[in-house]
Amino acid sequence: MTTDTDNMRRRILSGLAAGAALPWLSNAALAAGPRIKVAGLHSDPVENAWNSRIHEACKAADAEGIIEYKFSESVANTDYPRVIREYAEQGVQLIVGEVYGVEKDARAVAKDYPKVAFLCGSSGGPQASNFGTFGTWNHEAAYLTGILAGHMTKTGKLGAVGGYPIPEVNRLIHAFRQGVREVKPDATFQVAFINTWFDPPKAKEAALAQLDGGCDILFGERIGTADAAKARGKLSVGSLIDYMPRYPGTVFANAMWYFRPILNGAIADVQAGRPTGKDYSPFSMMKTGGNGVTFDSKLVPPAALKMMQAKEAAIKSGSLTIPAVDTQPT
Repeated sequence: MTTDTDNMRRRILSGLAAGAALPWLSNAALAAGPRIKVAGLHSDPVENAWNSRIHEACKAADAEGIIEYKFSESVANTDYPRVIREYAEQGVQLIVGEVYGVEKDARAVAKDYPKVAFLCGSSGGPQASNFGTFGTWNHEAAYLTGILAGHMTKTGKLGAVGGYPIPEVNRLIHAFRQGVREVKPDATFQVAFINTWFDPPKAKEAALAQLDGGCDILFGERIGTADAAKARGKLSVGSLIDYMPRYPGTVFANAMWYFRPILNGAIADVQAGRPTGKDYSPFSMMKTGGNGVTFDSKLVPPAALKMMQAKEAAIKSGSLTIPAVDTQPT
C-alpha cells in the first residue's frame, strides 16, 4: 500500500536526483533571503553526537546570517510541550528538535501554532502543513564502514552498541553488518541497546562485554563505545560525528551524518512561505551530501579503501542502493 508519506518521499527524491547542487538550497541563496528565527529543542546535551549535528548546523547558519538561532538543551519529555509553546509565543518561525519520546504531545502543540514551522526527528510521518519530520539516514555510510571492518577484523566477531532499537538506529547496524558480510560472509555479530541516548559509561560497559566475548571491532552508535575499544586495544567505528581526533589509533572510520542539507531544505521552504509538513529525510542521502565516511588512512588497508571507494561511487551514481532495514537486529 502506498502512503502519502511514500509519495512525498518519492517527489523529494526525484527533485534531488541531481544531487545537492539545487540553487535554492545553497548557503549563498539562503543568505540572500529573509533571516528567520530558529529555536533548537534538545532532549539531551548538545554535546551528544546526534544533537551536536543539529546544533552545529544551526550555529553555522546563524554565523552566515541565514538564521537567528537560540536553543534549549536537556529538555525533559515532560517539559517539551511547554518549551515549544514558549518559543512559539516568542515569534520563532522554525522549531528544530526531536519528538521520539513525546510524539503525541508535541504534535498536539504544533496544531495550536499552524503558522510556526516544525522540523523534528521522528519515527512518524509529517503532520498538517507545518509539522515536518526527518530521520537520521546515514546507513549508506554505515554500510561503507562495514566494508572496511570486514577487511580489518581478525576474529570475525563484531559488535555494536546502540541507544534504543528504533528504526533509525536499527538500520545503521543492519547496514554495517551488510558491508561486513560482503567481505567476510561468515562473520558473527553481537548487539546491545543501552535504552538511553546519552550515558557514555553505560555504553562502555556494554561494549566491554562484547569485547570480552571475542569481538575485535565495534560499531559505536553511542558515545562511550570507543572508550571500551581503547581500553582493550581494539578498533571501533564511530557514527554521526568524527571520533578520530578523540580516539586516535582506535577509531578508524566514521559513518558521518550531516544535518545541514535537511536544515537548508526547511529554511528555504520557510523563506518562500511553502508548507513544511513534509518528510525531509531524503536530504540525508549520500547523493545530497547528507552522509559520508571519514577514515584514518594509517589504519585502513589499501585493499579495503579501494573496495569502499568503489562502493561509495556506486551509491552516489545511483547504481547501488543500500536497503533500510528497520527491524530490531539480534
